[in-house]
Amino acid sequence: MTVSASVTGARTAGDDPGAAASAATAAILADTLHGRERGVVVDSPPGAGKSTLVVRAARELAAAGRPLMIVAQTNAQVDDLVDRLAVADPDLPVGRLHSSDPAAYDAALDRHPAVRASAKIADLAEQAVVVSTAAKWAHVQGGAVAEPWQHAIVDEAYQMRSDALLAVARLFERALFVGDPGQLDPFSQVGTEQWAGLSYDPSASAVSALLAHHPGLPQHRLPVSWRLPASAAPLVSSAFYPYTPFRSGTGPGDRRLAFGVRGDGSAVDRVLDTAADAGWGLLELPARHTPRTDPEAVAAVAAVVHRLLERAGLTADERGTGPAPLTADRVAVGTAHRDQAAAVRTALAGRGVEGVTVDTANRLQGREYDVTVVLHPLSGRPDATAFHLETGRLCVLASRHRHACVVVCRAGVAELLDEHPSAEPVQLGVDVRFPDGWAAQQAVLAELSAHRVPA
Repeated sequence: MTVSASVTGARTAGDDPGAAASAATAAILADTLHGRERGVVVDSPPGAGKSTLVVRAARELAAAGRPLMIVAQTNAQVDDLVDRLAVADPDLPVGRLHSSDPAAYDAALDRHPAVRASAKIADLAEQAVVVSTAAKWAHVQGGAVAEPWQHAIVDEAYQMRSDALLAVARLFERALFVGDPGQLDPFSQVGTEQWAGLSYDPSASAVSALLAHHPGLPQHRLPVSWRLPASAAPLVSSAFYPYTPFRSGTGPGDRRLAFGVRGDGSAVDRVLDTAADAGWGLLELPARHTPRTDPEAVAAVAAVVHRLLERAGLTADERGTGPAPLTADRVAVGTAHRDQAAAVRTALAGRGVEGVTVDTANRLQGREYDVTVVLHPLSGRPDATAFHLETGRLCVLASRHRHACVVVCRAGVAELLDEHPSAEPVQLGVDVRFPDGWAAQQAVLAELSAHRVPA
């Protein structure tokens, strides 16, 4: 791996997270705008300002007169990037390339005068920046554009499969790849064992395939998480990013969560108070093997969310805008399975709670909230499968919050992990992921045990 200037900059920037982040960004932009390599790779931990970097790089490339295409993985990500670009630079001509389906893009983008949306790439030829999904870009015919774009930015590059990159690589000359290596791997609906270890494995991430063929490309990392508080960044960094460590942009005491209504002494209120003080809270139910939609665990999650809102939470942070009410839209519940999420939604509706985001780790990826409540992937399970031990799943669930995270789990996970040691087969040519899900689960469990409240 090439030692990037951004890492060197982070080391010389001392204890100032802003200086470390600025040094990293300057090195990334220098390689992107003035480097000679065909690609630049940027690893971004949760909440490190990845979208901010993409917007800034896009604006600087456009200002330099270099036509730019941006590749994102979902329509929601595309709409968000277009909106961010238009807000940051209202005069920048941005194209939103979309499908021919009805309501194919967010109609809110129409409020930006410089944004033009079309299903035909020819209609967007005069736009300085054109943004679309990898799936849509793959259908752009070579004859539809006069010549390849000089530059591309690939957002969420670690969640993009290498076959999707191959389908769009013909459209650009140089590219900036930005993504989070700790998140969930690209999804595939078919078995991928037959390609494991091959440099052209179509199920591998775009970055993995890129570096397999071009190991000398410049690689950088963003060294500061502006989302995770000082209570969370050390754990997430050591458990999921041991070789690319990062720090929080805030220090102890910079963020505060308090309640306007005193606790009633119940386990639910005690775990909320613990999380408000320490940033983490574990509500531990009695050990038991249960169905996946464990009724007691689901009820406990709903009770935590209900009391969180009922106790009139207030948040304050380094922005210095004063205490702000903790509203339902700033709270999320994370689960491993869709049926668990559906059960939690039903339980919350029964308590009259509305506006709280409830979804799986896959759908929460990339999103940010003040407080999260997590149903532990291994709670009540008789075994520890590869799905439930996947490092990225736990990383997503543990890294969505700005203030606190409450985990609901049945006792016995430590014993379950001891009974199911990591024994995934080692495949030739495949880099061993470290830490694996088993090690990451142990690290997170050790931290949570210090903030345990028995139910």
